[in-house]
Amino acid sequence: MGRALFVGRFQPFHNGHLYALKKLLEREEEIIIVIGSAQDSYSLTNPLTTGERIEIIREVLKELNALDRVIIVPVPDIYENMAWPGRVIEYVPRFDRVYSGNELVLMLFERFGIEVIRLEHINRGEYQGKRIRERILKGEPWHHLVPKVVYKKLVEFGFEERIKRLARKS
Repeated sequence: MGRALFVGRFQPFHNGHLYALKKLLEREEEIIIVIGSAQDSYSLTNPLTTGERIEIIREVLKELNALDRVIIVPVPDIYENMAWPGRVIEYVPRFDRVYSGNELVLMLFERFGIEVIRLEHINRGEYQGKRIRERILKGEPWHHLVPKVVYKKLVEFGFEERIKRLARKS
């Protein structure tokens, strides 16, 4: 047990993220959640602001009674893959290992000599931010793909309408 890093864009936080977070809380003393692409918002790929993503994740952590075990750190992209782990290391407190289901993230941190652990995906076809945003645009149900507390926050933020308006803008 130690301190682990968990990286995501959380656009939005979905049941796959929740599953991974619960697994990490079982294995690790503390978790650093890195909110990637922190500088991006109000686009179809990154519709939520960093502040909104922090609010959502904090609500999830409250439900899990884990606020005191998680540090949330926004990290902007630099669009240079080989330099990116160094940027993350610069922004976050020390950590022991990185958990990810993203092969690129695993490869990049391995090159820095950091222990990486591959996260298993559950229902990957549905639990993806991209898929949720596509469902909204098609008028398909999507609320079952996110935790209830997340859905409540997304309604509060006008997430569906934002996605639809951003699609019209494109």
